[in-house]
Amino acid sequence: MTSAVVVGSGPNGLAAALTLAAGGVRVRVIEAADTLGGGLRSGELTLPGLTHDECAGFHPLLLGSAFVDRFDLTGAGLAYRWADAEFTHPLDGGRGATLWRSVDETASALGQDEAAWRGVFGPLTERFDAISEEFLRPMVHVPRHPLSLARFGAHAALPAAVLAHRWRTPQARALFGGVAAHALRPFGTLMSSAIGVALTTAAHAYGWPAAEGGSAAIRDAILARAREHGVTFETGRTVGSVDELGRVDVVMLDTSPRAALRIAGHRMPRRVQRAYRRFRHGPGAFKVDFAVAGGVPWTHEPSRRAGTVHLGGGFEEMAAAEKRVNTGRMPERPFVLVGQQYLADGTRSAGDVHPLYAYAHVPAGYTGDATEALITQIERFAPGFRDRIQATYVRSATDMARHNANYVGGDILTGANDPAQLVFRPRPGFDPYATGAPGIYLCSAATPPGAGAHGMCGYNAARAALRALR
Repeated sequence: MTSAVVVGSGPNGLAAALTLAAGGVRVRVIEAADTLGGGLRSGELTLPGLTHDECAGFHPLLLGSAFVDRFDLTGAGLAYRWADAEFTHPLDGGRGATLWRSVDETASALGQDEAAWRGVFGPLTERFDAISEEFLRPMVHVPRHPLSLARFGAHAALPAAVLAHRWRTPQARALFGGVAAHALRPFGTLMSSAIGVALTTAAHAYGWPAAEGGSAAIRDAILARAREHGVTFETGRTVGSVDELGRVDVVMLDTSPRAALRIAGHRMPRRVQRAYRRFRHGPGAFKVDFAVAGGVPWTHEPSRRAGTVHLGGGFEEMAAAEKRVNTGRMPERPFVLVGQQYLADGTRSAGDVHPLYAYAHVPAGYTGDATEALITQIERFAPGFRDRIQATYVRSATDMARHNANYVGGDILTGANDPAQLVFRPRPGFDPYATGAPGIYLCSAATPPGAGAHGMCGYNAARAALRALR
């Protein structure tokens, strides 16, 4: 029987394992940590009874994912939950903007930008299933929906600073800018709109759901399906070399390119080795989890109902902060993402004490303490927040890298989203998952379509391996 080993058990490693096993391959997963899941882990980080997501918190690209659809994760126990509003962007003085699931409801609250918001996101939302089918695959492919992809690409290829000119009000510009900041790229660079356009359209099409019980519930659903197909697991073991694995037909590496070189570089052609050495990582994330009594007292009232809140002031202020972190400098007022998953999923709270998820964008490998800067940004838009904090759990950018080796320098996206790597990650080629070594594949978020709990990197890589086996 054909055999495979998957090194790493993040969402992509697990997706690769399940896909291979469903294709008739005997699969073993080896994980360095003591628990499976990578970015899909949850736990009581602050106080007993509070469930915090350790990395991935909301999952806009999970719904509609070909991997999730094929393996029916809801049938394996996964349940989605949504807050009233998908995300908000508070501004000073209690102003702000809100992204509702409805394009019309969102647009109608943006005043003179109503028509412009509807003009960009209305057609994209109507075609989102076709569009996401295209961008959740390797960029170099023959499109099945070329017109829909072209409409998406016309917006996604632009710098965020250029696309933002479609809107005139501070509210609309900030609402888009907060999502564009997810790319951790300067707003003036080509294709810095791509992730913002994709995630905003996903919010209108499917929302940004949380997993009931924590993001670990996604892991548990994949594990349930994997065990049905006979996948076995080994934790607490670090693989130093592919030579340790014995005779297997397929090796899947759910690792950074740097780690892939350490494990299997001696079997790769020199051109691939060079490409993996040149792979670039982006800025880091500095994460603080809070136990908060009574929730966050946002002065922008809709933010009290939103699953995600983006903090960074107006568009220009965010642009300046993102430029600084990309040049290795810590901004005084960093971009901060706040996750209020408990508003969607009340099982995560303990009475009136709630788990709050927050991270700030910081320079790659940042060794300083951004806790106060992060709290100050929340306090800026929610006076009195500091007094409600019952406990904190801090994971710095360097802690992120120790916690998950794929997060080099705290880069939770497993690779910079510059134009070249958006199109050709991790290297140019028709099969971005192949390492050039027979039977060895890279399947992490360093491959297309990139970061997220959608599992599509692993699913795509495993399908490439199955085609080669046939």
